[in-house]
Amino acid sequence: MTARLETGKPAALRPRPRSMTRRVALALVAGIAILALWAWHRPETLLGGAADLWIVSDEPAPADAIAVLGGGLEYRPFAAADYYRRGLAAKILVSNIGATPAERLGVLRSHVLANSEVLQKLGVPAAAIEPFGDHLSDTFAEATALHEWAVRNGAHRIIVPTDIFATRRLRWTLRHVFGNDAAILVPALNPPDYLRDNWWKNEHGVIGFQNEVAKYLYYRLKY
Repeated sequence: MTARLETGKPAALRPRPRSMTRRVALALVAGIAILALWAWHRPETLLGGAADLWIVSDEPAPADAIAVLGGGLEYRPFAAADYYRRGLAAKILVSNIGATPAERLGVLRSHVLANSEVLQKLGVPAAAIEPFGDHLSDTFAEATALHEWAVRNGAHRIIVPTDIFATRRLRWTLRHVFGNDAAILVPALNPPDYLRDNWWKNEHGVIGFQNEVAKYLYYRLKY
């Protein structure tokens, strides 16, 4: 009687044979091992794909101004000068970030002065360069100050170039602050140390990617 009841149970309610469970577990372990081995031998495919999914970029177009935010002295003003020479905008804005102790002592040039000198050496006249904001402490403060400048000057489009891994956070922050007040274009720039297709081979690339993922999540939660 007991045997008949046990046999009559629906298949979904019968205990899975131990051999089947073992085979499923072994298949999962084998699949993970194959994936790990593939990633070990072909990191450029996996890691390059991760960068492609993360990086966002807008095509530069005619605008009212080009904004150079804090940091990135080796590439941001260079891109801004290139856009200026191409006639995309007649004004370059430089973020007035807070001075470091060394800058306050006069040992180092301020961010505004350093960027202005680079821009002028690249052919941008001093009259086309304008600081914005005052002692700006982070990207959100820069976005807020840039928005105030845009509203005050009736700007409808601004180009804000940045490095490849910062694009997602910067574009989200600027569009979050600006709303529909102006269009924001964020072109992605390759830093001098690494490219999007070999970033994992450089310590700065690895640190830059992981830091930007953390910063992006922080900004989305905070703002």
